[in-house]
Amino acid sequence: MNAPLAATTATPLSADQSIGQMAVELPGSTAVFRRLKLDFCCGGQISLAKAVADKGLDLVAVMAELAPLQRPSELPAVTEPSVLIDHILERYHEVHRAQLPELVRMARRVEAVHRDHPDVPAGLADLLETMEQELLAHMQKEETILFPMLKAGGNAFVVHPIGMMRVEHVDHGATLDKLNALTHDATPPAQACNTWRALYAGIAQLGDDLINHIHLENNVLFPQFEAAPQASGGCASAGGCACS
Repeated sequence: MNAPLAATTATPLSADQSIGQMAVELPGSTAVFRRLKLDFCCGGQISLAKAVADKGLDLVAVMAELAPLQRPSELPAVTEPSVLIDHILERYHEVHRAQLPELVRMARRVEAVHRDHPDVPAGLADLLETMEQELLAHMQKEETILFPMLKAGGNAFVVHPIGMMRVEHVDHGATLDKLNALTHDATPPAQACNTWRALYAGIAQLGDDLINHIHLENNVLFPQFEAAPQASGGCASAGGCACS
């Protein structure tokens, strides 16, 4: 019998935390703050509780909206294909779809506002936008073609779409290399504003999520349906395996 999925161990959210600090430490929160018109950049030094009160918002409702962004980082112990696929869809596919549009928006903002800064990541928004388009197309193929085949038990021809997904994983690894090079491994410069710091924190999470996503597919899910699993993980990039 398979073990249950790993539990979330994230530190509980605190309304006493500054909104700027939360924007950096909780990737995805910037989209919530922006929609609610909560200033996490220039006005990020005040607590979330005060920022919400100043806007006349319901703190409980805001906290409830932020809570799901505390996502588990542990990999699941399960190997049963259907359960693993459901985990991949919920933990990675849905999260990538939420991550990338906000990262693109923040990157365009940082590139515009800080265009004269020597460390501005020129071209980052375009790279993230390309990455989003490629990932959306990749995940659509998995969701409509490959995963239904695997959930049905696979067949003699399933190695072909699996092989295509492995090749595309290599491309994703190469894109992560470019992303890391452009952002100095998601390290913001000294005195970076909260938006820049939040952008790089989100990119770091995206990278970790994508690596774990590829690992679960290449090394746990796919080999169960391949007669001779590949020796390599299939996600190596120019700088070595993106999953290491």
